[in-house]
Amino acid sequence: MADKQTARRTTKEQAPAQTAWEPLIVAFLCNWCSYAGADLAGSSRMSYPPNVRVVRVPCSGRVNPLFIMSCFKKGFDGVLVAGCHPGDCHYVKGNYYARRRMPLAQELLAYMGVDPGRIRFDWVSAAESGRFVQVVQSLTEQVRALGPYAVNKARI
Repeated sequence: MADKQTARRTTKEQAPAQTAWEPLIVAFLCNWCSYAGADLAGSSRMSYPPNVRVVRVPCSGRVNPLFIMSCFKKGFDGVLVAGCHPGDCHYVKGNYYARRRMPLAQELLAYMGVDPGRIRFDWVSAAESGRFVQVVQSLTEQVRALGPYAVNKARI
């Protein structure tokens, strides 16, 4: 029973002390493309960092900047938002809305003290499992280089 509860822990405050720090990243993935790419990576047994927590959303355009702020407020170290390639959105223009919204979210979070390198927006299609692995590994290395996110130092 204790092992199941340990596996469900998602925030740094709840995680047990570890010998080496690893960044904890939230990935908001579009249901139709990015999530399918992540699923294909898993079913193909591709290896990528296990410290990514996936949140499946209907469309990347549905990711509100407040969701990202909430992740940092709860102590996560990085956020990935991945959606369909331009022109391939199942909701026609959702990924275009996300593409316009994410730089503004990064700018707002930078003003609040969150390093823009902790947030990444990318395109990953359902057939690009290798690209999903590369994006996750790249973001994990980038956040690891930045170090742990200090909630109390930011103005969130």
